[in-house]
Amino acid sequence: MDSYITGGVIKQLREQKKLTQAELAALLGVSDKAVSKWETGRGLPDIALVEPLGRALNVSMMELLSGRQVTNQNKAGNFLRSNFYVCPVCGNVVYTIGKALVSCCGITLPPLEPERPDEAHSIQCERIEDEYFVSVPHSMTKQHYLSFFAYITSDRLEMKKLYAEGNAEARFFIRGKGILYCYCNQHGLFQCGI
Repeated sequence: MDSYITGGVIKQLREQKKLTQAELAALLGVSDKAVSKWETGRGLPDIALVEPLGRALNVSMMELLSGRQVTNQNKAGNFLRSNFYVCPVCGNVVYTIGKALVSCCGITLPPLEPERPDEAHSIQCERIEDEYFVSVPHSMTKQHYLSFFAYITSDRLEMKKLYAEGNAEARFFIRGKGILYCYCNQHGLFQCGI
């Protein structure tokens, strides 16, 4: 296992909660000597204690295992400060407003960094009455395809799932200025403003 809870993390979180080793031990039903061993690196908590330890220290299991606390810095909740995460194993798409610690299929996912469209991923947007018709001249094979389109404004997200061997196109109701995204399973995330 690449990462497991370190004693330094347990001690730091315990002290932030203003708990003694004995108080933390009582919350977990273990001895204070066990907590002392964890914090000095002479032992590790049993895997069955990871979830209760996270609850006692008021952190998620992912934060506890990674040793990093995640604090939501995005107080405004503006949709234009978006992050997409795509699992390389199952293809799940996770969307967040602001930074987050996201995992899927046992993998911690990095946020995708959108790029300007290149020639193969040029996003074409045509206004038709009250909709945007969006398309990309991209092959849609089982090996190489666009997975989704997204249209984001300051207060809304609309996503359209695309499928291999389908068409790389979608329609979105016009909601004002925003950002269009498309995700290629081999080349990543692309964006353009509308």
